[in-house]
Amino acid sequence: MEPELFQILGISLGLGLLVGLQRQHEQSELAGIRTFPLISIFGTISGLLAQDFGGWVIAMGLASLTALVVAANYMRVKAPHVDVGLTTEAAALLMYAVGAYLVLGDKTVAVVVGATAAVLLHLKDTLHSFVRRIGEKDLKAIMQFVVISLVILPVLPDQAYGPYDVLNPHNIWLMVVLIVGIGLLGYFAYKIFGQKSGTLLGGILGGLISSTATTVTYARRTSDDQHTSSKLAAIVIFIASAVSVARVIVEVAVVASGTLPTVAPPLAAVFLFMLVLGGGMYLFKGDNADQMPEQGNPAQLKTALVFGAIYAAVLLATAFAKDYLGDSGLYIVAVISGLTDVDAITLSTARLMSTDNVGLDSGWRIILIAALSNLTFKAGLVGVLGSRSVFGKVALLFGAVLAFGMLVLWLWPENFTLLEDLLAV
Repeated sequence: MEPELFQILGISLGLGLLVGLQRQHEQSELAGIRTFPLISIFGTISGLLAQDFGGWVIAMGLASLTALVVAANYMRVKAPHVDVGLTTEAAALLMYAVGAYLVLGDKTVAVVVGATAAVLLHLKDTLHSFVRRIGEKDLKAIMQFVVISLVILPVLPDQAYGPYDVLNPHNIWLMVVLIVGIGLLGYFAYKIFGQKSGTLLGGILGGLISSTATTVTYARRTSDDQHTSSKLAAIVIFIASAVSVARVIVEVAVVASGTLPTVAPPLAAVFLFMLVLGGGMYLFKGDNADQMPEQGNPAQLKTALVFGAIYAAVLLATAFAKDYLGDSGLYIVAVISGLTDVDAITLSTARLMSTDNVGLDSGWRIILIAALSNLTFKAGLVGVLGSRSVFGKVALLFGAVLAFGMLVLWLWPENFTLLEDLLAV
């Protein structure tokens, strides 16, 4: 099994789905969200076969597909009321290529491709229903993410610039793609469940999209609308913040998976504490219903550029602090950067840990301090924008988490390192 081969097939499938989504949204009668992935994968399989048998395989595949398109259009002209599709024909060509590849290539790859084709064929109603629910705004979000991830990222230079050689445009934008991708995942989960989601799902989706934006939205609702329950608003804000801590662990897993055995346990302890605290609040929330407000598009180019600038600034700040103050300087950067964005300091610290420029024991503490700083900032937002009632509840919940986080910082193994570093500043 070759990971590179699966990567090629995955890209082929993704591009086919992307084009198929756009064509389906435009109500193309010739080919849609199922047919284009089948065609793209058929082309990939033909290309793989051509490596052993020559380019005539690709030419024959193109000729066959062209004949199918011509035949389908001819039938449509002759019988305009007949719904002519290419799904069965494309699937037949694909399965022919898969069958050949089973003999000539990696059997595991062929099985995966065949199973994927079967799933696509089976999910006709589900995929068509998904496309029908997508509006112009949602399609714009998808295309903007394509620009961010598949147009801008590949052309950025993969080399270091600037002071301390820490500003690598490709690596910086790769982190932008990661964060925007997480936000987009939450956004589309909201599009599926959001309008009918209650307090629990609203908090989870809010944490995936943006816990800070969720905090601002719900705090304002308690101030602008006297009928909004401060208890429900506080629970949603708290759940979104808990999800943001879990999101930090995921980011570390993506950027520096080798550090997880050391970094994940203390962060997970804080998350579990928040989970228990939030679960207790949720059980006693009462019967009041709540509806999640409309969410903004997380894939806007302006948002991506702002995060990229913040991440680059944090990279420079961490390099400067490390050079002049050692690890203790990174704690100061964590407090400051965590006030507005915990993702940037998390990703930069994860990279430093993966290159052994920061010890793992210092690394998780830097990330946790940034997360606690972010909680303090959001509590302040609630105090400024929300009602007194919701601020009191949020302050109590966040205060408990801050106290528990301090205990984790103090009592976790090798607990005196942080104090010594702070005293050395």
